[in-house]
Amino acid sequence: MVYPVRMAETSHELSTSVLRERLEAAFPSLLEELTQLVAIPSVSSDPAHAADLERSAEHLRERFEALGLAAKVLRETAADGTEGKPAVVAHTPHIEGAPTVLLYAHHDVQPVGELSRWSMDPYKAEVRGDRIYGRGSSDDGAGVTVHLGSLSILGADLPVNVVVFIEGEEEIGSPSFTAFLDAHKDELAADVIVVTDSSNWKPGEPAVTSTLRGNAIVTVDVTVADHAVHSGAFGGPLLDSVAVSSMLIASLFDEKGDVAVPGLGGSDHADVDWPEEELRAAAGMVEGLQLAGSGDIAARMWTKPSISVIGFDARPVSNASNTIAPHTRFRLSMRTVPGVDPAEAQAKLVDYLLSHAPFGARVEVTAEDAGAGYQADMDSPVTKTLHECLTEAWGVPSVNIGVGGSIPFISDFQRIFPNAQVVVTGVEDPLTNAHSEDESQSISDLKAAILAEALLLHVVLVLSHADGLRVNFHELRKRILYAARNRGRTALSHIELRKLLGRERARGVDRSARLVRNHIGDLLRKLL
Repeated sequence: MVYPVRMAETSHELSTSVLRERLEAAFPSLLEELTQLVAIPSVSSDPAHAADLERSAEHLRERFEALGLAAKVLRETAADGTEGKPAVVAHTPHIEGAPTVLLYAHHDVQPVGELSRWSMDPYKAEVRGDRIYGRGSSDDGAGVTVHLGSLSILGADLPVNVVVFIEGEEEIGSPSFTAFLDAHKDELAADVIVVTDSSNWKPGEPAVTSTLRGNAIVTVDVTVADHAVHSGAFGGPLLDSVAVSSMLIASLFDEKGDVAVPGLGGSDHADVDWPEEELRAAAGMVEGLQLAGSGDIAARMWTKPSISVIGFDARPVSNASNTIAPHTRFRLSMRTVPGVDPAEAQAKLVDYLLSHAPFGARVEVTAEDAGAGYQADMDSPVTKTLHECLTEAWGVPSVNIGVGGSIPFISDFQRIFPNAQVVVTGVEDPLTNAHSEDESQSISDLKAAILAEALLLHVVLVLSHADGLRVNFHELRKRILYAARNRGRTALSHIELRKLLGRERARGVDRSARLVRNHIGDLLRKLL
């Protein structure tokens, strides 16, 4: 069952319980929708799947059109001339004077890797208990499904303007993202931007993403001779380039396993405790392996820098010979601390590598991509309200978490739309296994995420008008929710609220502290 977005003005009183009932009715079709998304191998990194990526975009265009949105497939050319992948942009019918919310997700997926490591066909979704398995079942088919679901269950009761932006190249670094935003900034302009491509704290425990690390990549070439020589004749005084490269890589870490490159920043503390046994289980660590680094375990992944070897060119064992390898190449991925300029951190890494060449080997470093991190505005009313909506939907308190991965395009959102409030959330969890084999999504968390986004969309109008009156709208929101739960009704009728606040604005409401102390009570009496 779906509820097309008609945007007719209505006085229909919408409670959380009503939304839950609608969600229960619509969820089987939404889960089937996710199954259909999994079945499309929309791998953006593989030209062989270009037609599948187009098919995925067209499928989503049709799905959003079925909900009553005006939808189209668009693409732009990146600065280097590369043609961008297909993206879907959809709009609800315009409501004059209402705020606009942009809902972001992506429809491209990672390659499946080694099929033998999957326990099932990665493109044939499979439900096991409370989880649905398949490539893209979580990253980011679940994010797309959240947007489809929230719009579906709100239907004609949606009180705000919504623009949906489903990207088609996130998994390859969004090369045409900036060009796309520049070309369509008027169409994508919003007061609130909701990015649904992150994770929750644990299955059954929701979270708002407070930080994301940035990413800086370098390629390193290590040369010790101009040609290969016999290891018996020259081994000893001449170290092979693989050994020298290993020494250089090892020098990047201190005795505890913390990054040794100076000036990268970081914090040893996190807002939540990540039990070591849970981390070990989620990562599949071999027994006896010691954890690297110092400080809170969560901080080591969220608010401290890390360096990983993500590629290494050396002679394969199958082709081994008794010669000293003259040249080795490897690639490093450095996750940078939120708030630190990744380009500056990248420059520090380059300088460190050049100045620590073992035994005077020739070291050449090429700076590759660098993407900014993210630091949420935790005092934002939308951030606070998102916490409340997540708590309401899950029935347990929402927490702030950092994420070790990067979503560099968020900085583009913030740059091009400086007045928009950006919030980042998602439906992944430590068991999701995104980018790897047997990717999966918690079904109950997917359902709760749909409800939470519907609640957020329904209250954004309240926030926007309260902000116009300089009311403490966080407190207002809390009191409205409390009254709604305890009286079995809601104060979120957008028509009545709009009329009321319009009258108050016309009268010239006192914007002093008296408004916060006294006027909220009068406002609530009129609403409730």
